[in-house]
Amino acid sequence: MSVSARGPVLFAIMAAALIGVGYAQSWSVALGIINLCLISSVMALGVNIQWGYAGLFNVGTVGFVAVGGVAAVLVSASPVGEAWSAGGIGLLLAFLAIVATVAAVLAIRARIPRGRARNLSIAAAVIIGYFLTRQAFDPAVDRIESIDPALSGYLGGLGLPIILSWAVGGVMAAGVAWLIGKVSLGLRSDYLAIATLGIGEIIVFIAKNEDWLTRGVKNVTGLPRPVPYEIDLQQADWFVARAAALGLDPSEASTIVVKLCYAALFLVVLLCLLWLSERALNSPWGRMMRAIRDNEAAAEAMGKNVTARRLQTFILGSAVCGVAGAMLTTLDGQFTPGTYNPLRFTFLIWVMVIVGGSGNNWGSVLGGFLIWFVWVEAEPAGRWMMEILSSGMDEASPIRAHLINSAAFMRMVLMGVILLLALRFSPKGLLPEKMR
Repeated sequence: MSVSARGPVLFAIMAAALIGVGYAQSWSVALGIINLCLISSVMALGVNIQWGYAGLFNVGTVGFVAVGGVAAVLVSASPVGEAWSAGGIGLLLAFLAIVATVAAVLAIRARIPRGRARNLSIAAAVIIGYFLTRQAFDPAVDRIESIDPALSGYLGGLGLPIILSWAVGGVMAAGVAWLIGKVSLGLRSDYLAIATLGIGEIIVFIAKNEDWLTRGVKNVTGLPRPVPYEIDLQQADWFVARAAALGLDPSEASTIVVKLCYAALFLVVLLCLLWLSERALNSPWGRMMRAIRDNEAAAEAMGKNVTARRLQTFILGSAVCGVAGAMLTTLDGQFTPGTYNPLRFTFLIWVMVIVGGSGNNWGSVLGGFLIWFVWVEAEPAGRWMMEILSSGMDEASPIRAHLINSAAFMRMVLMGVILLLALRFSPKGLLPEKMR
C-alpha cells in the first residue's frame, strides 16, 4: 500500500472500530472514547511539535497537562470571598516581594560587573527576598486554608466561562515552559529528559499540596460546563418528545447529546491546531526546525540560533499540552490532582507519537485515537478472552478467578507489544514523516 493511501485507510479502520463499539457496547461508551481520543490527539500533537520538529525529548508532559487543569480552576471556579478577605492581602504582599527580588537581581546584574561582589550581592538579595516572601505568604496561606476546609479552603477562581480556560491553559503552560526552557534547554538530550521528568513531577506535587490554590487532593468539583446538563435536557418537553420519536430513553439520549456537544468542541480545537501545525511544519520555520533536529552543528554553522529556536518549539508544544489539560478538566467537570500520573500523561502520549509517526501531525492524531482506543478496550476484550480460555474450568476455580481478575492488566501487556511491534516493523510509525 502506498504511503499516500495508507492514511485514509487507517483512519477508516479506526472509524469502523469506534462504530463497532457503538453497536457492540453502547453509543455512550463510543462517544466517551472519542472525546478522550480527541484530547489525547491534542496532547500527541504537542509532543510531536517538540520531538518531531526539533528532537526535544520532553518527558514532563504530565506537568504541562496539570497546568492546563489548574487554569480551568482559576478561570471557572467561583471565587471564595472569605478566603480572599482572610489572605488576599498577604498573597499580594508576597507577590510584590517576589517582584522586588527579581527587580533587585536584575539591577545588580546590570550595575555590578561580573565577579565575587556581584555573586554575593545576588545571593543576599535572593535570601532577603525569600524570607520577606515567606513572612507574608505563610500566614496568608494558613488563614485561607482554614476557611471551611471541607468545602472550600482555597481562593477559588474568577467565575468565568470554562471554555476561556483552554486559551489560558495554553498561555500558562507556555509561561512555565519558558522558565523551564531557559534553564534546561542548554542540556544534552538525556539530561534534558531527566530535568523535564523532575520538573513535571514538581508541578504535579505543587498541584497536590498547595490547597490554597487548587484544594490539593480534596479536589475541585462542580466546575461549570460549556454544554447543557443532562438533567436540564431530560426536563425539557421538546427533548423528551424528540427522544421518544427516535425510540430512545430520555436519559440515554441526553447523555449522547452532551457527549456529542463535547466532541464537536474538541474536534474544532483539534482541527484548528492540526491546521496550524501543518502550516508551521511546511513553512520555512518548519524546514529550519527539521534542519536543526537532523544536524544541529550544520544549522548552527549557517547562523541559526539553535537554543532560541528550540525554546520556541518547547514553548509551542507545551502550550498545546496545556490546552489539552484544560479540555480534559472541562470534560471531567472537576480537577483531581491525584489522577495526574506519568503513565497516562507522559508514557501513553509518547507511545501515540511513536506508533503514529513522529514528525507527521496526522500520524500523531492517528496514534492518539489508536492507542487510547486500545487502552480502553483492552480490559473488556481481555476479560472476554480470559472467560473463553477458562470456560472449561470449574466456576469456583481460583485459577479461573485469577485469570478473569487479571484482565485489566492486559492493557499493560498490549501497550508493550504494540510498541515493540511498531519499533520492529514500522520504526518510523504508521504514517511516517514526509521527507521533501
